[in-house]
Amino acid sequence: MKRRKLTPDEAALWEQVAARTERMHPERKTPDAPKSKPKPKPVKPPHVHRPELDPFDIGQAAPHRPAPHDLKKPLAERMAGAPLAMDRKAFTRMRRGKMVPEARIDLHGMTLDRAHPALTGFILRAQADGKRLVLVITGKGKRGEDHGPIPRPRGVLKHQVPDWLSRPPLAQAVLQIAEAHVSHGGGGAYYVYLRRTR
Repeated sequence: MKRRKLTPDEAALWEQVAARTERMHPERKTPDAPKSKPKPKPVKPPHVHRPELDPFDIGQAAPHRPAPHDLKKPLAERMAGAPLAMDRKAFTRMRRGKMVPEARIDLHGMTLDRAHPALTGFILRAQADGKRLVLVITGKGKRGEDHGPIPRPRGVLKHQVPDWLSRPPLAQAVLQIAEAHVSHGGGGAYYVYLRRTR
């Protein structure tokens, strides 16, 4: 904030007030009123030559990565890329349809709220009975009308069952999931290889 100078009337009034007051420390001498010093002239910094910068975009040198909101890979691709948790020879035999499922459940035509508890009970009972390979039939799903901007995958149960099998309480019972061989339903069914009970 810039200080302003006192007007003559204000200065006279200040003199009257100062004359009627008593000093707090009379032994000290009154310094002469400081004379206002002229303001120093601003000194310009020496001119520094700055080279012209090339135009740039923010992040132009950053490595390009695909957008995180890309649509998921197809279900078959995701399942094929899942890590192998069981014996490789047994997995190959299972994928080729050489192993016979010991039990099966058909969820085809069920709603999600009926299919989930049915699948949970079936898997836990099969593990308790000592079964190793079971077949879960979901169906391939109907091609319905799709009017929205986000594409919906065909076959709700087909896409939901692997997710259910990878979450508690079923995750502790399931060792491996794979799409069934054509002789057991192909893309409309899953082989579920169960862990041994301890």
